Amino acid sequence: MQNAPSNPSTPQELQQAFALFNEVSEQLTNAYADLQVKAESLTQELAVANGELRRQFEEKEALSQRLSQLLEALPGGVVVLDAEGVVEEVNPVATRLLGSPLVGQTWLGVQNRALKPTLTLGEWELAGDERRVSISRNAREGSGGVILLLQDITEAHAMEAQLQRHKRLSAMGEMAAALAHQLRTPLATALLYTSNLRDTNLAEEERVRFTDKALGRLRHLEALIKDMLVFVKGGRNAQENILVSNLVAEVQQVMEPQMAERKVKFVVQDKSVGLSVLGSREALAGALTNLLANAMQACETGGKVILTVEPQTLNQMLFKVVDNGRGIAPEILERLFEPFFTTRNEGTGLGLAIVREVAQIHGGDVTVQSKLGAGSTFNLRLPSKLIL
Repeated sequence: MQNAPSNPSTPQELQQAFALFNEVSEQLTNAYADLQVKAESLTQELAVANGELRRQFEEKEALSQRLSQLLEALPGGVVVLDAEGVVEEVNPVATRLLGSPLVGQTWLGVQNRALKPTLTLGEWELAGDERRVSISRNAREGSGGVILLLQDITEAHAMEAQLQRHKRLSAMGEMAAALAHQLRTPLATALLYTSNLRDTNLAEEERVRFTDKALGRLRHLEALIKDMLVFVKGGRNAQENILVSNLVAEVQQVMEPQMAERKVKFVVQDKSVGLSVLGSREALAGALTNLLANAMQACETGGKVILTVEPQTLNQMLFKVVDNGRGIAPEILERLFEPFFTTRNEGTGLGLAIVREVAQIHGGDVTVQSKLGAGSTFNLRLPSKLIL
């Protein structure tokens, strides 16, 4: 038997359903109205945000344009490197100085192609050109890269060189008078001894004695003139890469026999593996020999001289000469590097002046610490680099 059909809804149920429908419809209408209000509010907020973003973008675009114009207008070169040392960006001045291509090249390759090192740390000569540039490095925060600033200092360097020439000419005028005094005494003595040789009645033994003394004075004159020439030249025009260990071995070979003859212990501590200096081998060897000879002469029999060679910073070598000799009085210490100042009868007074001149010409310096009865320490610092 089939089920009987359900009874039709009563009027009350229909009225209730219609009322519920109206209520839900009203809620939907209200919700839609709220959504419209929120949408309008969000649209307004989005418009404001878009306007702010547009304003910021326009400001950054204007700033970028100003920075680009500034880079192009800068009188110095700008090279931007990434963390791997590859050139990312350059300005026109950098291109004029270093040539092209630059962007996409490694800085090491650009440096080897376009630059030649000089005796002054941080200064380079342009390859195939007499212009000189200084290069400073600034780290890029967060990126690990570097910004290089190149400044053409050709005119400033020429003016500095001219000023130094004027100073040297002035100093040479003063030194000429001192040199005349230095030459007069041994020359007069040599003349006196040789004049005695004219005596036909002079005994052979006396003749030999006068000859030896005259030769001694003439050799002193020769040493004085030689030191004077070294002081004036100082290795100024020589530029070669010198392996420090070879330089130390050369100086050690010269000084060891002299130390042994005076019965002074000579110790060499060379920690310069792979490092080189740029300059004159002859001048630098002479400066080190002068320091060691002074240390040796300050020691008594059984004394000790130590030469230590080691890197002091990433780009600087230290040559340290230490002796346990008699030391230097404070009043002498102040004048130690003056030309023609000496406390020895047979000294030329140019040894330490030569050391200081050579150090300065090679972009370094020399200092001394000493105390009477406690020996002396001379520190010669020179720019250096690692030979790979």
